[in-house]
Amino acid sequence: MHWETNDYGMKRILLLLFILQSSFFTLHMYAQRPNQAYWEYIEKYRGMAQDQMMRHRIPASITLAQGLLESAAGRSELALKANNHFGIKVGTGWTGPYVIKSDDRPDDRFRKYNNVAESYEDHSQFLLKPRYASLFKLNITDYKGWANGLKQCGYATSPTYAQQLITIIENYGLHQYDSHNRHYYQTVGTSATAQPTTRELAEQAFYATHPVYACNKNYYLVVQPGDNLPTLSMMTGISERKLRKYNELPKKYVPQAGDVLFLQKKRSKADKSFKGIPHIVQEGESMYDIAQRYGMKVASLYKLNSLPADYMPQAGHMLRVY
Repeated sequence: MHWETNDYGMKRILLLLFILQSSFFTLHMYAQRPNQAYWEYIEKYRGMAQDQMMRHRIPASITLAQGLLESAAGRSELALKANNHFGIKVGTGWTGPYVIKSDDRPDDRFRKYNNVAESYEDHSQFLLKPRYASLFKLNITDYKGWANGLKQCGYATSPTYAQQLITIIENYGLHQYDSHNRHYYQTVGTSATAQPTTRELAEQAFYATHPVYACNKNYYLVVQPGDNLPTLSMMTGISERKLRKYNELPKKYVPQAGDVLFLQKKRSKADKSFKGIPHIVQEGESMYDIAQRYGMKVASLYKLNSLPADYMPQAGHMLRVY
């Protein structure tokens, strides 16, 4: 009887341990599951973050991680009511609208934007202040340096702010968006005392006159007077063959000032923001001109509109681009 009781008791203990272990495993797995809201936010705004990186040299991973953290993946009260994704307060010099929300004080004033794009641009302008100048001496791919630098410069009061950003970046692989076409964002030197190389000086001079723009999840520059394909290839790090292929150009193509030159493969349709919005052909526009304008392939433009190969656009015609 004594042994039977012990055996029964042991079975209960083992069963309890099994249940607890299973529960812990389930909770652990649940805690490790990716946050679907985060994935949706990343998919929706990664292009916007990369556009800011292109224009202001702020790592897209940092912008996305801050947006995710500060706006609860776009679901915070500030994000929903004010399109404010970075928790930026009114401060000095702000003359735009604002909303009142309890934070450090019960009547703190936060900036209100017309759309999320304004919030992203204002976030970049905020970081371009002298207070954060040291960050721009870091390599564009040094997200850990940027995260720690933001904390050191006083962006947030939380002692774990930098680690929170780093964890988000690594859990969701956001650093992949920083290394994309990294030769456009290279800093001249990685410290205040580093001397730029001849190559870096040449690139700096080139991109000072050849801004890179974002279009349809792609990037392009505008050909300037005096440009030739070998120089454009050398400066962008993209072979002449690929530049011709990406832009559907003939083998003997000679760059002309004003030409749009995409730096990646074009897409089969325009950006989704043009869904339901037709392109109205302007006088003198060719199908190629229209395709380049929207960052899409010429063949796709014909296919979307069920047009024959010999179709010539006429001013006033309406064409689908999405």
